Amino acid sequence: MLSSFLLIPCLTFLVFLLFFFRFCTTSKKPSFPPGPRGHPIVGNLFQLDSSNLHEQLWEFSKRYGPLFSLQLGLRQAIVICSPKLAKEVMKDHDSECCRRPRLLGQQKLSYNGLDLAFSQYADYWREIRKICVVHVLSAKRVSCFSTIRHLEVKKVMKKISMHASTSEIINFSDMILSLNSAIICRIALGKSYEQGTERNKFDRLLSECETMMSSFFVSDYIPFMNWIDTLRGIHARLERTFKEMDDFYQEIIDEHLEYSQKKTPEEEDIVDVLLQLKKHHSFSIDLTNDNIKAVVMNILVGATSTTTASTIGAMTELLKNGNMMKKVQEEIRSISGKKDFLDEDDVQKFPYFKAMVKETLRLHAPAPLLVPRETGEKCMIDGYEIPAKTMIYVNAWAIHRDPEAWKDPEQFIPERFLNSTLDLQGKDFCFIPFGAGRKMCPGLHMAFATLDVILANLLYSFDWQLVEGTERNETDAKVLPGLTQNKKESLRVLAKRHV
Repeated sequence: MLSSFLLIPCLTFLVFLLFFFRFCTTSKKPSFPPGPRGHPIVGNLFQLDSSNLHEQLWEFSKRYGPLFSLQLGLRQAIVICSPKLAKEVMKDHDSECCRRPRLLGQQKLSYNGLDLAFSQYADYWREIRKICVVHVLSAKRVSCFSTIRHLEVKKVMKKISMHASTSEIINFSDMILSLNSAIICRIALGKSYEQGTERNKFDRLLSECETMMSSFFVSDYIPFMNWIDTLRGIHARLERTFKEMDDFYQEIIDEHLEYSQKKTPEEEDIVDVLLQLKKHHSFSIDLTNDNIKAVVMNILVGATSTTTASTIGAMTELLKNGNMMKKVQEEIRSISGKKDFLDEDDVQKFPYFKAMVKETLRLHAPAPLLVPRETGEKCMIDGYEIPAKTMIYVNAWAIHRDPEAWKDPEQFIPERFLNSTLDLQGKDFCFIPFGAGRKMCPGLHMAFATLDVILANLLYSFDWQLVEGTERNETDAKVLPGLTQNKKESLRVLAKRHV
């Protein structure tokens, strides 16, 4: 009788527990964001395509939502694909989410994070960033290099005129890469590498450096399988690249130390500036040659590749949209009068041109996935608990195509930026080609000073068209693997001198 009496409340309690746990599991989010199912040990590593990773992650977001997870070997990762979540990561939780994952190629070539891009968020990063922002990348310093930009752009314009006079096809991609390389080398190193053995060696070193920084190392994700990297020969290749780059930097530094007394202030380049700062010991960190080499690496690789990609992206879109090409050229030519050359001040008078550049950076963000971040401590993002040491990919390419943030996001429409308050300072999280927060790229002044002068003068002085027989969709060719969005196929064009 007593046992029957106790059975009723026990069964009631069990039923209650069953409904309680079912309610909890259906009403609460899981502790970690959902994502594509992976394989044992390797997770999703071999499901990803490095040649168009930003597009692939965008497709995943349509299935799993704007915040989803990946299992990269033994590393956990999350992917951010909306402005709202980008704001959470890069503003609301910026201090917890602004570390850098320690990836072998990047760490090796940055002298174990002594640079600005790959250094950890700590006292050293604050000091090296202050040095770069105040003494290397400030608007005042960038302005000092205007003569270099003008001279190099004028050289290229003469070459284009020669091609135009004979209706010769121009490899626009190679031409712009050479131009940006010459500008950055003279600004950073005080010398340019003309065509020939020296130039070929420099181009090869720069390309190899960028390739190694974005290469896949099994040991980054499954440490106990690092022997695979050894068998692949990629460890040896990285060591060889590092040694060649280090020798190159050291040769530059030695040349500057030898000839430093013979230079006027107007002739000083970035290496000169950094060597003077090293000599004066005016910071809380003691600058060494390795610090200087790491910063120079950032400038050479970052500035050359990104500005090239943006210039090619802009010309690609204008060639596909002839009415916009005509509109931007009419603006430039009507305001400029009969000037032979347009400088940085002239460009500020061209609102449609500036809007076109912004729209280019929206559709052709130079670094579509930005530089990966990592959580330094546990934090909550969109209601999910994200553990420390979780990699974070912010997919700027997807965010710039978010239909909730942009009308007709796939269309190239410069007019959307006319009379718009959206800027590039990292405050508008629907538009983040340079990132946002503490780890935002500080090279905006240098990037725009170069990009604006190149594009404005090429559009002002020449009329452009695609090579006959080139299909419009060929200009949207796949991109090469790497941190920067460089197209596999060269853009080939014809130029005609505007009179």
